[in-house]
Amino acid sequence: MRRREPLRVFLAEDDLEVRRLLAHALRKDGHTVIEFESGTQLLEFLGTLSRGASEESRPDVIVSDNRMPGKSGLDVLASLREVGWRTPFVLTTAFGDAATHARARAAGAFAVFDKPFDVDDLRTVVLNAGRPTGAVGSKVP
Repeated sequence: MRRREPLRVFLAEDDLEVRRLLAHALRKDGHTVIEFESGTQLLEFLGTLSRGASEESRPDVIVSDNRMPGKSGLDVLASLREVGWRTPFVLTTAFGDAATHARARAAGAFAVFDKPFDVDDLRTVVLNAGRPTGAVGSKVP
């Protein structure tokens, strides 16, 4: 069985400073963090993983900003869920209106954070999201 801690976290955030801050905090917790600067880049990488990558190279948790160039975090989440990929997904957004939260929850987001948020809260949610043993889809668009 795959060890659940430290976790393998995929982080998509187009703001370099925010991405660095979040990645640093998660790495301090011992997690492996793979960074992406767009939802499109994240989705493309997940697609390559679905074509033969080992279980150890798959993410335990995905953290993604919503508004990014190309694919939004909600686009990525919807695409993953459409093909059965069930990795816990944490959405962050600077535009956290009720409709965005509702769409994220309906699509299966584990959590939604409105910016600015407490990084320690995100760290806790990532750890909790990575604990359950959920089914991970075998393909990505």
